[in-house]
Amino acid sequence: MSSIEEIEAAIRKLPSEDQFRLAQRIQDVLWEAWDRQIEDDSRAGRLDHILAEVEADIVAGRTKPLDEILDDS
Repeated sequence: MSSIEEIEAAIRKLPSEDQFRLAQRIQDVLWEAWDRQIEDDSRAGRLDHILAEVEADIVAGRTKPLDEILDDS
């Protein structure tokens, strides 16, 4: 396995187009990891308190319909 420094040096040697393609691939991997973390947290109940807050805000009338918010922009 290469060190981070070796990988960075190899990336610097790539043509710009390949650097951008690699950056996009890395970004995709990071977003997939983020999605898995959210799914894991949701299944484990670690987001339940957020859902409870949202539901309480809806019941209390502290929300706006999304189309109203989008129309304001």
